[in-house]
This record gives sequence, structure tokens and C-alpha cells, in this order.
Amino acid sequence: MDPTDNDISTNPSLSRYPRHNMQDGKQIKVGVLGATGTVGQRFITLLAAHPWFTLHTLGASSRSAGKSYYKAATWKQTTPIPPKVREMIVQECKPEYFADCAIVFSGLDADAAGDIEAAFRAAELAVFSNAKNYRRDPNVPLIVPFVNASHMSIIPQQRALHNPPLKQGFIVTNANCATTGYVIPLAALEKAFGPIESLIVTTMQAVSGAGYPGISSLDIMDNVVPYISGEEEKIEWETLKILGGMADSDDGVKSFDMHSRHPLRVSASCNRVPVIDGHTECVSVRFAVRPPPSPQQVREALTAFAPDARALGCPSAPRHTITVHEEPDRPQPRLDRYFQDGAGVSVGRIRQCQVLDIKFVVLANNVSIGAATSSIINAEIAVLKGIITG
Repeated sequence: MDPTDNDISTNPSLSRYPRHNMQDGKQIKVGVLGATGTVGQRFITLLAAHPWFTLHTLGASSRSAGKSYYKAATWKQTTPIPPKVREMIVQECKPEYFADCAIVFSGLDADAAGDIEAAFRAAELAVFSNAKNYRRDPNVPLIVPFVNASHMSIIPQQRALHNPPLKQGFIVTNANCATTGYVIPLAALEKAFGPIESLIVTTMQAVSGAGYPGISSLDIMDNVVPYISGEEEKIEWETLKILGGMADSDDGVKSFDMHSRHPLRVSASCNRVPVIDGHTECVSVRFAVRPPPSPQQVREALTAFAPDARALGCPSAPRHTITVHEEPDRPQPRLDRYFQDGAGVSVGRIRQCQVLDIKFVVLANNVSIGAATSSIINAEIAVLKGIITG
């Protein structure tokens, strides 16, 4: 990743839109699709106390539509249903019920997300999706908010190429939960030390990543399942789109370069483990520039990493994007997944790798920064950059 890609002072695309001023106290109406599911519930928990966004419409399946939210949802969060949401009537996932919303967050399953999200975009709504359906679309940005906010510069092209062309509607996706957790420290390392040319990642993924009811207790208790369908391919491909830059053709068409300026090889192995929340990932990397950094240099670079989401003023951005642990047995899901409300990542066990260069362990809360929190910060960035005017 080019270190200047996400720097406001050096990347004109980040200042393409007028900065939005939230000092007027105006609330932006938002909706949630898939509101009764695991990710939808996390969206609701976070949005209920948001300083800018106010929950206006909740959408779910036809069997939930027409019910009060508390009757429609099997609530699985550790805090109660927010009082102002409890009696809200759930609607079907149709754009006409969300017409007053400026932003729609999608926690829909992939089986339903594709057509529904497309319909909302066509209805001139800004859609921030947690689903996989549009991640590979060449005109849809795949954003990890602390890594590649500059990729939002493709939104005007997405609007222009839609049939018919759009004025306000668009789709932004966030990454797979396992991809999100480890690309944040990777971006910090590429910013400090130049391109990474190869890496190996082994994941230990929490059961909440499979949704509710998810994997059978007989399959996961006292067990590790060394396969998650499609997960390894997602990580290997998404990493390239996220860490890569943007290219402009001679006729002005933008594209994602998939890290082609410095080819990156990624090998992922994914496992489901008996942990409720929090994906743990063991990562080994090799740098293109020789000699590689020392473990101490890596610690310092990760600690110092300060993405533009915080500088822009995103209220959901954590104070510390990456928390570096010195203890030999950290991070751990039970101890570290809720630090900063799960909005940052934790890194530990930074040491030399005898096969590549450096290895370390990453922990990310898969339902927070790995899902809902990423989408919310992406929307905050879009507001602050004037892509959404409320």
C-alpha cells in the first residue's frame, strides 16, 4: 500500500468532497436492514447512542415485519434492547419504508442482500453493507476505515455507470471479519516499511462469525473445525483489494490495482473455535525491502499508527487503532475483545520469523470492528467528506 494513499495532505481524492460540519447538531436519519440478526443487533446497540445518527427505520424479513422490535428479535447482546428501539415497528426491507433515511446499514445475510441492496441504491440511498455480495464489484469500494478510505473516490464513477445514473445512491462494503482484523496492522507495517511481498495467516474464528443460531454445539464444543466455507479465498482476495491502490486509465476510468505495483502473495488457513466473540489470527510476513525491520521497530510502528478516520473527527474511531501488548500471552479474546468497545485491534507476540521476517498475533472483535463498527465509521467518513449530505 502506498503510504500516501490515505493521507489527506498528499492524496487529493480525500479532499474531493467538501468537509461536512457536524457542529450544527443536525441528526442524520438512518435505517438498518437485517435488524433482527446478530450484526443487525450490534448496529442497533452502537447506533442507539450515536451522536450524529438517529435510528429511524428497522427492516427484516416478512415474518418479522409489522411486529414491535422486541417481539421480532431474539436479542443476543449483553446489554438490553435500547428503550427507543424496543417498540419500533419492524418493516419489510423495501426502499419505500426507508425514504426518509439518508443512510442504510445492511446486516443482511448474503442470500438476501444482493437484490435488496441494489434496490436501495437504485432508490438513491447510501448503503453501507456488511454482506459479501458487492465486495468484488469493480466499482464498489471495499473499505476498512483505518486502511483505505481513499477508495471512496470511486463512488462518483459507481453512480455515473449505474443505469440510470444516480445522484446520491451508492454501495460501500466492509470486509470479511477475519480480513478486517489483520489488514489494519498490515497497513501500518506497509506505511512504515514499504510493501509486504508475502504473508501467511492462520485464523481462530469465533462462533458468532457464523451468525445465529450458527454452528451446532455438538460440532464446536470440545472441538476445533479446520474449515470455514469460502473464508480462505475471501481473505486472500480481499487483502489485495484493500491494501492495493487506485489506478486511472487514459480515459479517466478508475480501477482497483489489487496491489499489482508490488505483487503480494497471501496464504490463509481458517478455523472455527469455541469462542463466542473475537477472532485471533497468527500472521507471518515478509517485506520487499531488505533488510527487514526488527521486532522493536515493528512494535513502534504499530503503536504510532494513526489513521485519518480519527483525524477527520469520526466519533466511533477508537483512541488507539492498534494496541500493542508486551505480555507473552496476550492478546486473548476473553480479556481483550471489548477494549474500546471492540473498535480497535490488539497485537502481541511480535517476534522474528525464521521462515519469513516477522510474526505476530492479532485479535479483533468480529462483530464490532469486524462488522458493524466498520460500517458505521465508513458512514462517518462519508459524511465528513461530504459524500453524504444528510
